[in-house]
Amino acid sequence: MIVLGSDHAGDELKQHIKAHLDELGIAYEDMGFYELKRDDDYPVIAKKVAKAVQSGEAETGMLFCGTGIGMSMCANKFKGVRAVVASDMFSVRHSRLHNNANILCFGARVMARGLAADLCDLFLNTAFEGGRHAARVAMFEEDLEK
Repeated sequence: MIVLGSDHAGDELKQHIKAHLDELGIAYEDMGFYELKRDDDYPVIAKKVAKAVQSGEAETGMLFCGTGIGMSMCANKFKGVRAVVASDMFSVRHSRLHNNANILCFGARVMARGLAADLCDLFLNTAFEGGRHAARVAMFEEDLEK
C-alpha cells in the first residue's frame, strides 16, 4: 500500500495524484490533511507518512508541499525512511534503483500535474537494484538514533 500526505500547499496536487492512482487501480491511504487551512503543519503530516513506511504498514509514501523540501527533511529524520525530492525522470529512477527511496516528495508550487503523474508511475514501477547499492543503502542507517 501507498500512503499519501500533504499540507495546504500540496493538497491540490495530492488530489490529482489520488485520481491518477484511482484510474490505475492502485490502493492508497490519505493520511491528511483534509481541509484547506493554512495552519496545517507539514511536519505533522510528514511524521504520519514516515511512521507508516518505517513500520512497514506501507511500502511507499508520497508527500506534497510547496517545494517538497520541508516534507523530505522531516520524513528523513525517521530510521529506515529514504525520502527524496525529485522533479525529473532520471533522478526519480535512480533514487529507486540505487538508493531504494521509499518516499517521493513533490513540490506542488514547482511541478506540473502531468509530470507529477509520470514521476509517480516511474517511482512505483522502478525496483531497487540491490547488489553494490545494498551495502551503500545499509550505510544510511549506521549511527542513526531511533
